[in-house]
Amino acid sequence: MTKLPLEGVRIADFTWVWAGPYCTLQLAHLGADVIRVETRTRPCVTRLLPPWPGGTPGINRSGYFNQYNQGKRSLTLNYAKPAALEVARRLVAVSDVVTNNFASGVMEKIGLGYAALRKIKPDIIMISLSGYGDTGPYHEYVAYGPAQVPLSGLSSLTGYKGWPPMHSGFSYADPNAGVHGAFAILAALYHRRKTGEGQYIDMSQWECAMALLPEGILEYTMNGREPERDGNRDALMAPHGVLPSKDRFENSGVMVDTWVSLAISDDPAFARLADAIGRPELARDGRFQTQAARKRNEDELEAILSAWTSQRTAAEAEQILQSAGVAAAVCASNKNISEDDHLNQRGYFVYLDHPEVGRQQHCGIPWQMSRTECKVRAPAPLIGQHTDEVLGQLGYDEAEIARLREAGALE
Repeated sequence: MTKLPLEGVRIADFTWVWAGPYCTLQLAHLGADVIRVETRTRPCVTRLLPPWPGGTPGINRSGYFNQYNQGKRSLTLNYAKPAALEVARRLVAVSDVVTNNFASGVMEKIGLGYAALRKIKPDIIMISLSGYGDTGPYHEYVAYGPAQVPLSGLSSLTGYKGWPPMHSGFSYADPNAGVHGAFAILAALYHRRKTGEGQYIDMSQWECAMALLPEGILEYTMNGREPERDGNRDALMAPHGVLPSKDRFENSGVMVDTWVSLAISDDPAFARLADAIGRPELARDGRFQTQAARKRNEDELEAILSAWTSQRTAAEAEQILQSAGVAAAVCASNKNISEDDHLNQRGYFVYLDHPEVGRQQHCGIPWQMSRTECKVRAPAPLIGQHTDEVLGQLGYDEAEIARLREAGALE
């Protein structure tokens, strides 16, 4: 095995909530030393969110935080104290990248804007994953993922015919922005390796989300019409959606239906589907013989297919259809995912001993490399767990650390 791709790269991570930490999680997976700069005076929102193992809350017990901060170190600083800002500057001096996802201008207000950091380290790379970017009429607006999704146009495409716009089910804009941010950082590191130059990356979470739905935007800019919401159906493919199965399961005293998803991209795929369900004549039926015909008669086709899937479990339907080369899958519950044989055999899930919550299942690294070991090397840190360690590496001795702590700079 060769060394990790970002081994030797240090990230001074001033991010919080989700978009920023998801960005630096990818960098930690690639071997970077990510130092998460936190404060006890205003803990990260995700440290205060469930789920909690055993239902017991605690600042170090959030499954949410512990998922998205694996492999990082935690340094606590109270920015209200001048000594804490000096520590932050020393950290920048030995770092390669500085990350933040505050609203535009916040880092400048606390004295850690790009212009100030360049004076400390001329080749520093800094990224701001702000909601709207550093320029434009909205640049000072605050943002959270649930607002970014509707603003991007994604909600206008999500929902059933005749229904109002719907959210995507979770704050999709956050992790999407994180992945875009990680990619931009990798490009900036490559540029610096070639030229010796650092740079500032001005990234808009809004624009990252918009990049996911060009079809909707182009439909308006090219044809002057807004795409209609149509549930799980596709504008061209038919059948396309989720169909009922016969099995149900209990969740917190409520019986939950299970479903199987299906997507047919062309006529040969539909012929395979028709054969698999024992109805080969459907592929020759004028109502369903072509993609355009199937789209015109989608209600009738879905009724026929639902009659077949509803007599089988979702897993049975998936197996029969996949064996015929048809894109079908169980609409998995969280329980399904946690216990899935495929994911477990691939070693996707992570089990590491955490000082407060013990050994819990977490999602791991979604890629494998033939020449580089890919594994999560440490659980998420306790708040401030590595403060003394990091300060020692920055040149502070025990007496100086004690004075910083007494002054409240390490809260």
